[in-house]
Amino acid sequence: MAKELTSRSENYSQWYNDLVVKADLADNSAVRGCMVIKPYGYAIWEKIQAELDRMFKETGHVNAYFPLFIPKSFFSKEASHVEGFAKECAVVTHYRLMNDPNGKGIIVDPDAKLEEELIVRPTSETIIWSTYKTWIQSYRDLPLLINQWANVVRWEMRTRLFLRTTEFLWQEGHTAHATSQEALEETMRMVNVYATFAENFMAMPVIKGAKSANERFAGALETYTIEAMMQDGKALQSGTSHFLGQNFAKAFDVRFATKEGKEDFVWATSWGVSTRLMGALIMAHSDDNGLVLPPKLAPFQVVIVPIFNKAEQLDAISEKVDSIVAKLKVLGISVKYDDNDNKKPGWKFAEYELKGVPVRIAIGPRDLENGTVEVARRDTLEKQVVSMEGIELHIQQLLTDIQENIYNKALVFRNEMTTPVETYDEFKEVLLNKGGFISAHWDGTSETEQQIKDETKATIRCIPFDQVPEEGKCMYSGKPSKGRVLFALAY
Repeated sequence: MAKELTSRSENYSQWYNDLVVKADLADNSAVRGCMVIKPYGYAIWEKIQAELDRMFKETGHVNAYFPLFIPKSFFSKEASHVEGFAKECAVVTHYRLMNDPNGKGIIVDPDAKLEEELIVRPTSETIIWSTYKTWIQSYRDLPLLINQWANVVRWEMRTRLFLRTTEFLWQEGHTAHATSQEALEETMRMVNVYATFAENFMAMPVIKGAKSANERFAGALETYTIEAMMQDGKALQSGTSHFLGQNFAKAFDVRFATKEGKEDFVWATSWGVSTRLMGALIMAHSDDNGLVLPPKLAPFQVVIVPIFNKAEQLDAISEKVDSIVAKLKVLGISVKYDDNDNKKPGWKFAEYELKGVPVRIAIGPRDLENGTVEVARRDTLEKQVVSMEGIELHIQQLLTDIQENIYNKALVFRNEMTTPVETYDEFKEVLLNKGGFISAHWDGTSETEQQIKDETKATIRCIPFDQVPEEGKCMYSGKPSKGRVLFALAY
């Protein structure tokens, strides 16, 4: 099966497309630009969703749900917000179908035109802040910490499964606070939650930083981001957290009575990650043999494949496997026992390698005699014969080692793909021949940033939080610079 994959060196984009389909993660749908997430892919998303949901609730957030449809007038209340999304909006204009009088099938009933068009949710700030107006009257109602798991629609001309689709799944947090300081703290708290999740569960090292003004979320005063490096040298924005100031509160007249008895507008944040994380997971770790999944997010962490010729051999193996499975499950390790006799072991080995299962155990009649099993790890493709005695503890440690190894490999790659430059010529040379993150001085102006983007397609991915202040000269304009920023080509 891996032979059916295009190699990364031959065509990275085609390798990605091949892998998403052949590993049973997703398919293109009959609706242009939309995807069908298949059970194996959705199982990974459920793992992502479950861990993030737990982390949100640990930081005091609760889940709610808001309408898919948003009145068009809501978008006109926040000018920069509507400008940022206007070209991506799907619009509902009618509410009924009818049979064509000419007998040509179904048509839209011209008499069923909506009085006001509805926008299919591209993001929920406007509908949520119109609701918050009725929920918030006093400082006692704050902070309001709400998260929503939902789908959104952003009309895309060029789509790619998981990375950019017209409809995708995500979560969006929307919080309200009494002071700007509390809102800024929330914005930082949530970008840290995303970074912790990416590194501890996805095994994907990220850089935390602030977006430049040109790259901020529409309507935000500040946008914080986590940026990851993919194996083709392109960056992927993997999560964002926005400080919205009082913009949406003023647009929807959301005021509250302060402790001092005065009236003020509330302060807002929003933050989100999407099924784009699935694309990040694939591109950060996988190889020419298929997926490489970190154990913490694998639908099942261990697969056991019996090797047998006769039914009585399978019975004896299955009896032993039952005890191994029970011991693994006690340790919280998820296991699949594949005793399907319609597929040969070699086919199964290739299938589970393609699907990125972290650990594979093979057990046959000779293993029963010797009290051993063959254990293969997906990240390095190494195999070893291990005693059945204490196998559960061996596997537990192995899964920890695999999780750490996948992260460390990605970190080494990220560091190798981060290059400091001093001049614009050097910048263009690195961008053309190597890619990756490029650390360079920038004069802080939107004009310079836009010119660099127009000439090279590279964008400022972030101004890293941990960047040491360093006086210098902008590589492009030669004007004074207060510090370096990270540029890259990006998805």
